[in-house]
Amino acid sequence: MQSSILQKEEENYVIHPKKFVLWLFIVASVMLFAGFTSAYIVRRGEGNWEIFNLPSLFNLNTLLIILSSISIQLSYSAAKNNQFAKVKTFIGIAFLLGIGFCFGQWFAWKQLIADNVFFAFSNPSNSFVYVISGVHLFHVIGGLVFMSIMLVQALQNKIGSSTHLFLNMCITYWHFIGILWIYLYLFLYLYR
Repeated sequence: MQSSILQKEEENYVIHPKKFVLWLFIVASVMLFAGFTSAYIVRRGEGNWEIFNLPSLFNLNTLLIILSSISIQLSYSAAKNNQFAKVKTFIGIAFLLGIGFCFGQWFAWKQLIADNVFFAFSNPSNSFVYVISGVHLFHVIGGLVFMSIMLVQALQNKIGSSTHLFLNMCITYWHFIGILWIYLYLFLYLYR
């Protein structure tokens, strides 16, 4: 009885409290990356800036994160229609593409090292690429943890038309990560 009272109380909110916390985290992350990109622009203007090519794997990683975002959105559509098998499939695909993105970032860093682009205080242009892509990767890993919880729930048929709040939150966060990566990639490409 008490859980039904709590559930009714939660339904009275304009925005669910857990969604509100998610949005606060997203706003904080936007501010963090705005700080990084602002510092990048200011430091670039001071000189001693080495121009180098971004790893070609960043292109593939961009495609992987976009496809992953599409896949997880399809899982939400399937959940609203109680298509449990499709929910499992699409979350699983999104998760695997996210893992692929992580490995892609690792190999992109290896490509940078092979091109003699190192994380070094003597050349900030190099370091910014590692820091920006590394902090984004940390956010992706957090999203994958969240998505793995959704995958377990999907495998247990616990995500359906009436129980998709956390999937909705996971999708919101994952879309944010995807949009953030596209912004960061374009920023790094245009402001080399």
